[in-house]
Amino acid sequence: MADIAKMIEEIKGMTVLELNSLVKAIEEEFGVSAAAVAVAGPAAAAEAAPAEEKTEFNVVLKDIGAKKLEVIKVVREVTGLGLVEAKKLVESLGTVKENVPKEEAEKMVAKIKESGATVVME
Repeated sequence: MADIAKMIEEIKGMTVLELNSLVKAIEEEFGVSAAAVAVAGPAAAAEAAPAEEKTEFNVVLKDIGAKKLEVIKVVREVTGLGLVEAKKLVESLGTVKENVPKEEAEKMVAKIKESGATVVME
């Protein structure tokens, strides 16, 4: 197999006219159209690319557990909410925080679970 890096370096050094001639020669030699490849390229690349790993999560409270006051304290700590807002959030079993980076979300989940609540990353 040819050295691809070497070929790319040669292509980088070509003028626009030389590149145009190269494309035409490849089209004739292999019976393909560069325009068709350019149109199919992004779609084909998207299909071939592995699914992106999710980087941001929502931290959602599912169950308060037996220590409601402790859960409220921890929720206040991780969100920066006031007492009344944190209490409402805990009682509503809603989303504690949205679009949190993975590492931060994992820390929040661990801290809230320590207080006795059931919490998940979505």
